[in-house]
Amino acid sequence: MDSTKNINEMSFLDHLEDLRWHLIRAVSGIMIVATIAFIFSRDRKNIDWALVMKGLLVQFVFAVGILKVPFIESIFENISRGFVKVISFTQAGTDFLFASYITGKIEAPLINFLVQVLPTIIFFSALTSLFYYLGILQRVVYLFAWLMKKFMKLSGSESLAAVGNVFLGQTEAPLLVRPYLGKMTKSELFCLMSGGMATIAGGVLAAYIGFLGGTDPIEQLLFAKHLLAASVLSAPAAVIAAKIIVPETEEYDKEMKLSKDKIGNNALEAISNGTSDGLKLAVNVGAMLLVFTALIAMGNYISNDLIGNWTGINTWIIANTSYTGLTMQFMVGYSFAPIAWLMGIAWEDAVLVGQLLGEKTILNEFYAYKTLGEMKAANLFSHQKSVIMSTYILCGFANFASIGIQIGGIGALIPNKKGLLSELGLLALVAGTLASLFTAVIVGMML
Repeated sequence: MDSTKNINEMSFLDHLEDLRWHLIRAVSGIMIVATIAFIFSRDRKNIDWALVMKGLLVQFVFAVGILKVPFIESIFENISRGFVKVISFTQAGTDFLFASYITGKIEAPLINFLVQVLPTIIFFSALTSLFYYLGILQRVVYLFAWLMKKFMKLSGSESLAAVGNVFLGQTEAPLLVRPYLGKMTKSELFCLMSGGMATIAGGVLAAYIGFLGGTDPIEQLLFAKHLLAASVLSAPAAVIAAKIIVPETEEYDKEMKLSKDKIGNNALEAISNGTSDGLKLAVNVGAMLLVFTALIAMGNYISNDLIGNWTGINTWIIANTSYTGLTMQFMVGYSFAPIAWLMGIAWEDAVLVGQLLGEKTILNEFYAYKTLGEMKAANLFSHQKSVIMSTYILCGFANFASIGIQIGGIGALIPNKKGLLSELGLLALVAGTLASLFTAVIVGMML
């Protein structure tokens, strides 16, 4: 009896020790991300640390609610089921276009990215435009924005933009605050840009569910829930990073009113406009993936086939790592691995997550999610937690191409501030990346 009791006590003590180390890693991760933001800050003495702490508290409460409170968790799961169901509706349109007249099914050679993933972007874009025209999106945005404004003491336009980015793209969300854009302070404008970098649009979110969940409804539901949570949690995270890097020092407008702009004059026109925009986005995504994949192949030929073979480095890499040589994946993986480990990722998975973070930042999150889906399918990860945390780390538009997209998109609405947008572009990329890391670390505490 005594030996069994001692074993149980030792097991309990070991569990407490693991939990203590887990929490130390998580808190350290938050402090490291905050320190990086502090290093990039343009005005350290005016950082509102009370706002930062409130933002972290909002993130923590949201994360606990979404992942640990049964009632709230069930709400998110039901919303996720809705997303998965809507994705299934896309299949009807896909079947109509690509199914064989003889068998009535899509033939195996056509079951690919172009046919199975890109159509969801078009359908979700059309649906989002319809919800925007009907005013449904604006009401949801206003509710969450009002809560953020009250608790974090943000300006009305900042709150609306931060929440708007959860549902809309980084060039569509500014339309919600169009009347305020011309008189936004530097800090408000930076907060708007950072939010765009830190979150994703509904259309591409549907595609990511397909990447990670495949055709398994249970897996689709799991990743739909985490992707939705990631986008929601990244809204306050973007505010935290933005307000550390470019603190507010000017007087700002506290009024909070939504723009009355409509996407189309009626529901059918809204759907048509959304479909056209979705088609452009889908073609753009497909073209970018084609080009980036080709560039990676060209880079691997130079670094791996030429330099790696000529110097003999490939032999050492093959003998000591899981990579096949001096590839681009190897280089970004080991470059970003320390950051992944500091976020709470187990070291045996840190290089894989480092590779994903590097691909997201240098190329884009779409390419990185594609890689994550392939890694997951190949069972390369030692821990499921690494897959889940990667889902949060990659959830955002923070990449170099987005700087140009924001300058062009937001700049078209406020041409007189294009210079300021250009000045803040790279910092917004940093803030968006840090926001995703804040979110991943806090979620990692719950897993």
